[in-house]
Amino acid sequence: MTKVTDDLQKQFDAIAEQFTLESSIVFLTGAGISSESGIPTFRGKGGLWEKYDPAEYATAEALRLRPEKVWEMHDELRQTIANQKPNQAHLAIAELENIFKNFTVITQNVDNYHQDAGSSNVLELHGNAWRVKCTAEGHSWVDKTVPFNELPPKCSCGAPLRPDVVFFNEPLDPEVLDLAFSMASNAEIMFVVGTSFIVYPAAYVPVIAKQNGAIVLEFNLEPTALSSFADYSIFGAAGKTLPKLVEKLKAKFKSKKNK
Repeated sequence: MTKVTDDLQKQFDAIAEQFTLESSIVFLTGAGISSESGIPTFRGKGGLWEKYDPAEYATAEALRLRPEKVWEMHDELRQTIANQKPNQAHLAIAELENIFKNFTVITQNVDNYHQDAGSSNVLELHGNAWRVKCTAEGHSWVDKTVPFNELPPKCSCGAPLRPDVVFFNEPLDPEVLDLAFSMASNAEIMFVVGTSFIVYPAAYVPVIAKQNGAIVLEFNLEPTALSSFADYSIFGAAGKTLPKLVEKLKAKFKSKKNK
């Protein structure tokens, strides 16, 4: 298996050789990419689950029994998202979409930062923190009120709203998940950025890509379970490492166009 060296320049030279303008590119991003923007991760040191017990704040049952507690955590998260912004890793990914036509971002995050950075083809596996959903009528919409005047907020029909995100013990949207798996199966180059590789079914995405012949590139702060089968692993802050690769790719394809 090809593994990168400690020299970033050599690493990116080798990786850039794998790309053509026709390459099918798929990203899978997790909480680690947005932690560089100041958005707390859910797991690990300093994560939301240290402050909020997920059984009390992040399940469908908790939402039914104690909606004000669920909204307490979610409203705080929305305020944090509103006070921060996409970082250089989000922006670098959006730049790549301007180079490659066959390009998809699959994200586990709910902060909307990929779209805010300029990415247009984004699949959200776990929903979006800015969307709310009427518990009576079932329709959803974007509401960027920060903070809400009452918790839980209410629909115009009078029914309480819920965050349009996936809670523990809730299934992912099957159409979104099927599309994510389809994108992964057709990927030629699979980026995995800022994810611990322990949350399923999202963790199946790079596995499916690898099984179908994709080159898997990992960008994480430290080794994960993914590192054992990734073709290339780049360790460090994605906001610093990923833009370096993007600059390399921009230079490569600009030079080809100029010939």
